[in-house]
Formats: sequence, structure tokens, C-alpha cells
Amino acid sequence: MARERQILACSGLVYPPDDLPAELVGVQVWQAMQLAEVRKPRVCLVATALGDSREYIDRWYRRAASFGDAVLSHLELFVQPNVPDVRAHLLAQDVIFVSGGSVVNLLAVWRAHRLDAILRECWEAGVVLAGQSAGSICWHQGGVTDSFSGELDPVDDGLGFLPFSNGVHDDLADQPRRRRFRDLVGAGKLPAGYATEDGVALHYVGDQLHEALGMLPDRNAWWVEPDGAGRHQQRPIPARRWLP
Repeated sequence: MARERQILACSGLVYPPDDLPAELVGVQVWQAMQLAEVRKPRVCLVATALGDSREYIDRWYRRAASFGDAVLSHLELFVQPNVPDVRAHLLAQDVIFVSGGSVVNLLAVWRAHRLDAILRECWEAGVVLAGQSAGSICWHQGGVTDSFSGELDPVDDGLGFLPFSNGVHDDLADQPRRRRFRDLVGAGKLPAGYATEDGVALHYVGDQLHEALGMLPDRNAWWVEPDGAGRHQQRPIPARRWLP
């Protein structure tokens, strides 16, 4: 029986609360594992957006291992792939988890290695695609990025598996990303889409939102669309808190 296509598009915690329990660090990896519904999931980290940072990869292994029995691996693309057959390795996974970092660099490197087509094949085969920040925006039509400079610019050439734009780190009224995302949607420079406050993830089944999932209390996702007058309108989507 074919598995459903699923994507978990997350905003990680840029500024974790001082009282955040240590066991909640990395819990969005756990959420992605649960969506796979496999007793011992095969989980692969892709940290292209961070230039395959060894420090990040090592830290991810420690955190992911704390969430139960899983077969963990990672895919490096710098300076060359660390597995002999990238397509076969990724298709063998239950979960592919993509780090944050530069979404612009991620998309360019992935396309050079034909990962755009391989990841679509994985998604169609039922591998859970997940990720934080850049690893969230990439599955959508586009979003807001600081990859080009210190400014916040639109990126509109995402993989487009999901027919929406995506705003991340949308947690504060004075958060520049929050304002910029809404301005771009209202002006028609980005399509309507979903934004997530820190610690919130968008769980898509197929190419439609199933629900918002959270790790902290009282956090929301947001649906943002043009109002027809050059501005935006929005509605909150409360996140269901889902923890180990």
C-alpha cells in the first residue's frame, strides 16, 4: 500500500525560552519520526543550507539519538556526496530532515546535484520530508530570506511541492520577517501562504495543510493572503502541542 505524501515544515526556536526543558531541544525531529509510523525509522539529515557544517551534523546526531530507536544518517554534498548513490540512499529513508541556513544556496546546490527531482520522487514514494527555516521554505513556492544580504528579500523559486508561500520565525509582532512576509503577500510579490511562529510546524498531507503542530504552549501558525487592496488579511491556526 502506498504511503501518503507528507511534509513537516517547521520554525525552530531562534530564541529558546530560558526555562526550555533540555528534552524538548530538537523535538521537531521526533515529530517527523512519528509521522513516518515506523518502529525503527531511517532518518537522514541534509545540512546543505549550512554548508554541511560538521559541528551542526554532530550535534544533530546527539539530539536525534535521544528520541528513540532510529537508523540515523546524513547526506553531505560538499565537496562531493558522502554516499555512493544519493538517489538510492534518500529513497531508502523514512524521514529526510533539512537544516536551516541559506535557502538560496540550498536550492542552487540541490538543483546542481538534481536533488530537486530526487526529493520529489522521495515525497511521491511516501518519505516524510521535514525541515526547519530554510528547510521549511524550500518545499513551498517561496518565502522571505536573508540569504542575499542583511536585508529581507523575497525568494520565489522554491521547489514548489506545496502551492503556497511560507513565512518562518513569525512569532513577534515586531519581528521583521513577520512584517516583510505580510507586505510581500499583500503586494502580490509572494502567493498566499502559511507562516509559523517559533516552535510551530505545518503538517501537510498531499499538498494541503492537515494541521499545525507545536512544542510550546499558545503558539500559532497563520494563513496570510492578499486583501485585494494591496494589503494582507490573516487568520490564526492554533498549533496542537505534540511532545514525546
